[in-house]
Amino acid sequence: MFSCFHEPKFIFFGTPKFAAIALKKMIREGLVPEAIVCNPDEPTGRKKILTAPAVKNVITNSEKAIKEKVKILQPINLTTPDIVKELKQFEADYFVVAAYNKIIPEEILNIPKFKTIGIHPSILPEYRGPSPIQTAIIDGKKETGTTLFITDKEIDHGLILISKKCKIDEKDNYETLTEKLALIGAKLLINNILKYITGEIDLKEQNHSRATFTKKFSTEDGKIDLEHDFPKLIQNKIKALNPSPGVFTMFNTQNGSKRLKLLDAEIKDGKINLLKVQLEGKKPMDYKDFLNGIKYNSNNSN
Repeated sequence: MFSCFHEPKFIFFGTPKFAAIALKKMIREGLVPEAIVCNPDEPTGRKKILTAPAVKNVITNSEKAIKEKVKILQPINLTTPDIVKELKQFEADYFVVAAYNKIIPEEILNIPKFKTIGIHPSILPEYRGPSPIQTAIIDGKKETGTTLFITDKEIDHGLILISKKCKIDEKDNYETLTEKLALIGAKLLINNILKYITGEIDLKEQNHSRATFTKKFSTEDGKIDLEHDFPKLIQNKIKALNPSPGVFTMFNTQNGSKRLKLLDAEIKDGKINLLKVQLEGKKPMDYKDFLNGIKYNSNNSN
């Protein structure tokens, strides 16, 4: 057990919004890491503007005391001896991983005495892998949850500390559910990390025979056939795959076939009712305005 003079130290690994929401909550509750490890800044958008990961922004936008305490590490990969040496120098008691988006070598996972704790947005062993939130929405699940587990060399495979379920509301989409599950993960860690370290939590083996796996969604996964795809599937994909990789159908215009992004929809009288769309090269707009614009251009061409 730790004496009252030793506050357990940790390093946080994470990159996107899910990780940033969890980290921000942890810091607000006084659980501040010695360092964060995230992906390098990357050029984004049409203008290729160099953009920092969401987790890095949590630190750079924090108060001075946090910015001075937390070191920011952005290695291209984690296989070099230098990064392993640097991580060891922090003498952290445990690591936390939340959507780091890269494979962490076993050598690094086992550096801290109390191992590496993963925050995963599903009730493991269900929905292991890179897209548990999107997959739960597409599958039409009514509930999901967040699990804390000990990470090992296999994907989302380790012993479970604790998990908590969460309802998926009818209005939930990828962004709202991401926030819910990240906050649950942060609260689970805040409330249970000392119990884990002092041996008050009995770790549980996952039922690996019941494991299900998710994949990384591609642009092609977002293609919709409005005439033949089931309305509920279309609606679920719109909720799950926006803003990335996005959902689209092909639309014939006077200038040829173009992608029409589907941004929002509802099911009315058993049919899909589009609410918001974005034609390739144009700004998002209400679907009614889009149809009126098509009719106007058609009439003007006569």
